[in-house]
Amino acid sequence: MKRLASGGSIPPTSLVLLSIGSTQIGSAIAKTLFEQISPTGVVLLRVGFAALMLLCLWRPRFQLSDRCHLWLLIGFGVSLSMMNLTFYLAIDRIPLGVAVALEFVGPLGVSIANSHNRLDFLWALLAGTGIILLTPIGEFALDPVGLILALLAGGFWAAYILLSAQTGRVFPGGAGLAWAMAIGTLLLFPIGIFTEGQALLQPHLLAIGFGVALLSSAIPYSLELEALRSLSVQVFGVLLSLEPVAAAVAGFFVLGETLSFRAITAILLVTIAAAGASRFSK
Repeated sequence: MKRLASGGSIPPTSLVLLSIGSTQIGSAIAKTLFEQISPTGVVLLRVGFAALMLLCLWRPRFQLSDRCHLWLLIGFGVSLSMMNLTFYLAIDRIPLGVAVALEFVGPLGVSIANSHNRLDFLWALLAGTGIILLTPIGEFALDPVGLILALLAGGFWAAYILLSAQTGRVFPGGAGLAWAMAIGTLLLFPIGIFTEGQALLQPHLLAIGFGVALLSSAIPYSLELEALRSLSVQVFGVLLSLEPVAAAVAGFFVLGETLSFRAITAILLVTIAAAGASRFSK
């Protein structure tokens, strides 16, 4: 992949776009499983398989000197698992594009909080307007619990970003992420088993769960890691702001989810806010 990116066959911007597409297609496929098992079961499959992939890839070793950072890993694992769980519970109730737009408030908030640009107020205003448009006011009906869960997922995403940065400074490569994913699996295991039990062991569900983990975690992480070798953080952030739009497109083509003009406007406002905050961050 590095040779392709540097050789010009696949530009780094294209790698990010491929990552976005892979993530949202993975989320859409995961939602199709909700008719067979609950979101808690699906999220256990996704995080569990992702943990196995990352552990095999990085083969991290936990040394005695790492014990002082154990609580950091636990916090990282909690934020990661809860981010995925609340997001999957949200998309079970509301369209994928809407959920991703609301979830994006988390990283947008982190970006604005760490910036001192005068335009920050504008991005916050745009994002806030988008959120207000998505609230179930008047004839516009969306499940309020789903909206709250999506916003909660955004809060966990913000925590994930902050803890990921700290973990990356302590553990080499992707070792910290691998350990956090494993901890997240342990946290989700009793929830998934309690709700689904042996149903999770059905071969076709395991196969699809593996595919979801591959599309939503392994492939995007690898593509983004390679793209960041050549892209600035600002450009990467601008490209990543396309996630809500990509989610709406994936929801339409994979799930047949149609959005009202009001919902589309809200998604575009959040996307513009995220792109602006990334582009003009200092």
